[in-house]
Amino acid sequence: MSGTLDLIWHALRDALLMAWAVWWALVIGFAISAMVQAWAPRERVERALGSGGARPVSLATALGAVSSSCSYAAVAIARSLFAKGASAASALAFQFASTNLVWELGVVLWVLIGWQFTLAEFVGGLVMIALMTILLRVFVSPKAEEVARDHATGARGEHEHGSVSSHRLRWRERLLSAEGWSDVADNFSHDVLMLWKEITAGFLLAGVAAQFSNAFFTSLFVTNAPRPIPTLENVLVGPLIAVLSFVCSVGNVPLAAVLWSGGISFAGVLSFLFADLIVLPIIAIYRKFYGGGYAARIVGLMLVTMVVAALAVDGLFSLLGLIPSGPRPSRAAVFGSVQLDYKLILNVVGVLIFGTLMGLSARRAARAPAGAHVHHCH
Repeated sequence: MSGTLDLIWHALRDALLMAWAVWWALVIGFAISAMVQAWAPRERVERALGSGGARPVSLATALGAVSSSCSYAAVAIARSLFAKGASAASALAFQFASTNLVWELGVVLWVLIGWQFTLAEFVGGLVMIALMTILLRVFVSPKAEEVARDHATGARGEHEHGSVSSHRLRWRERLLSAEGWSDVADNFSHDVLMLWKEITAGFLLAGVAAQFSNAFFTSLFVTNAPRPIPTLENVLVGPLIAVLSFVCSVGNVPLAAVLWSGGISFAGVLSFLFADLIVLPIIAIYRKFYGGGYAARIVGLMLVTMVVAALAVDGLFSLLGLIPSGPRPSRAAVFGSVQLDYKLILNVVGVLIFGTLMGLSARRAARAPAGAHVHHCH
């Protein structure tokens, strides 16, 4: 009994440590999504991101790279862009960029397992976006894309109030308007209430997975077979572990370090890192946002691009002699602790943003006339 309680406590502790690492990114990401939903005029988004060509995909990549690093927040922002007219290619490029081309992910990777993984993550993110753009129509027809857009728009439409974007306000007026921030808060609270179960499940899964020993992970990998069998096996096992075990792009880095310590190949680590957009809770979100058919198509597309990109980057880095060959990190170095550092400051800021927006949304609901339609969780 004592052993079971210890296991539960350690799983919860590690889940909380991961939540501590990404809380601020979640809050800021959802806040950005709420501002996009409340303020971005549909026709402007359609002009900027409405096609699948190089320019809108490049713009979406740049927007993703300066956005939140959290997978859940990236999916929420991409949904709002897609519903407002962005193409599927642009929305997916935004997701890939915001979970692979962001500085905080690169810094954590560098500290835990080396700069080579940071460089590989950035190069791989660009390769995935290019592959996704090329292969999109193999998986998703124009008709399927429009059906998914109707689903994404309809799911939000019946719960939306009038937004500032409909009033044609300038950006300065939006930033200074109480009504504008009330719309932002309402969208923020709606997304939080809709997704909190999936997000909580993801943290708990990560905490449980962290309790397995290195020997368990080592047993999953082929290490002694002739090349390229170990690489091919590892690059397929990586996403499978990812689907069942981690939270989002920052939260999965400690587990990537565990896998690297346990013997998985360089390509296997990369495919694991790339697979943060197809974890089970996020697949459930895709189904909720876009419908089952489109969700299955984009998950299949993402899996193919992740595996091929991991193999391509592994091959390139092998040719350049950039794959790490020194000692691998110990398990004790994988998980940190709550300390007085930059994460504390960022998380305090996250709490303030969360409390402010949820408070504004509650005040708006309290002021609503009797019988007025308000947001509800799907």
